[in-house]
Amino acid sequence: MRHPPAFWRHGVRSAWPALLAPLGMVVAAVTARRNARPGWRAPVPVICCGNVTVGGAGKTTLALDLAGRLRARDVAVHILLRGYGGTASGVHRGVPREPYRGVPRGPYCGMPRGPYRVAPGDPASLVGDEALLLAEVAPTWIGPDRAASARAAVAAGAQALVLDDGLQNPTLIKDLSLLVVDGGSGFGNGHVLPAGPLREPVAAGAARCQAAVLIGTDETGVTAQLPPGLPVLRARLQQGPEVADLVGQPVLAFAGIARPEKFFDGLWQAGVTVVAHRSFPDHHRYTAREIQDVLDTATQLQATPVTTPKDAVRLPPAMRPRVRVVGASLVWDDDAAITRLLDAAIGR
Repeated sequence: MRHPPAFWRHGVRSAWPALLAPLGMVVAAVTARRNARPGWRAPVPVICCGNVTVGGAGKTTLALDLAGRLRARDVAVHILLRGYGGTASGVHRGVPREPYRGVPRGPYCGMPRGPYRVAPGDPASLVGDEALLLAEVAPTWIGPDRAASARAAVAAGAQALVLDDGLQNPTLIKDLSLLVVDGGSGFGNGHVLPAGPLREPVAAGAARCQAAVLIGTDETGVTAQLPPGLPVLRARLQQGPEVADLVGQPVLAFAGIARPEKFFDGLWQAGVTVVAHRSFPDHHRYTAREIQDVLDTATQLQATPVTTPKDAVRLPPAMRPRVRVVGASLVWDDDAAITRLLDAAIGR
């Protein structure tokens, strides 16, 4: 959803949720019926990073973290995703471009690229922006049918599969499903599409998960809305080491992600002076004119233009070297907790 309506947000008073609630009930029923379908059991562990809301909750960041952890264990992990925003059809093996400055470099991100790199790279218009970031960490497969992608990945040597999204996709049986929740936006107004941002009721999605991953401070009472007994693992975003070169400097930050303010706030918290910022729609395909305007404004402000890795892959190629990129990785409150869940999944 590129421009979610304001009434979807938590705490916003509006008559629209009540008026649209009957349609939300239909969507919930259709989703429940689809989720009841039998899926394929892969011969390798399957780990899903999913959520119950539209928009960014941090699934890709979590998938990068888990894939890095698996590679650190010498597990041949492959990543599956739909490839939102791309035009690829069927099952497509994504090929990353050369890495940009600022690709996430946490302890479990930005692992060395493998021998699967055989071409100059796919454009974001073909595979989507997330796919290009994930393909820098592990072989990545794009396609709406997760079972078909899984079969292709297993045939290519995958020993474990990580799904970036897919909680509402029943074609593939999961061994570990993690419900990713953004602490700032939570579950919005708590209503199902189109009355709210939920793909399905929170309880229904959480029932298929072994734990929830809460990223950031719980500002909307998320934990109280989750089923009793569901473990909640807490984490926060940490800017990449490349941010150190920008501390104390004026920057013009821009982003076209689900919640651009998370990126802007992260820069401030890291000690960067954000003199101006611009928000674009999620997955926005930048034009040369738009970026030239950003560059011209940055020059006027004597500031450095800065964006996210997801935005960097959507910039016009000729303009990418003129924009600094700052990534982010997860820092866990209890690192041992996610390690135990991961070990149990890959040990099945």
